[in-house]
Amino acid sequence: MAININNLSNNNQVKQKVDQQTQVKQQATQSSVVAEQAKVASKDSVSITPQAKQLGELQKKANDAPAVNQKKVEQLKKAIISGEYKIDPEKLAASIAGFEFKLN
Repeated sequence: MAININNLSNNNQVKQKVDQQTQVKQQATQSSVVAEQAKVASKDSVSITPQAKQLGELQKKANDAPAVNQKKVEQLKKAIISGEYKIDPEKLAASIAGFEFKLN
């Protein structure tokens, strides 16, 4: 096998190889930087204040509670049917007036 020492164009090929290797190293460095940034991004966290936790618990209790106090409804029904339920007209008028003022 003969070596051609007169062919100087091989220097360009060597330079191209070196340039390619440099580019590969730069890409590897860039990908490692991106990977590090991804690790940092995954370390984000959220903390909930005690007040927010308490509010969540209260909302859960409110959702679990019945919308109507059925026991109170039954007591009122019995009182109305038996005639024991008395209406105080002055108290009723005051309640209606108070409600109207709150609307304005």
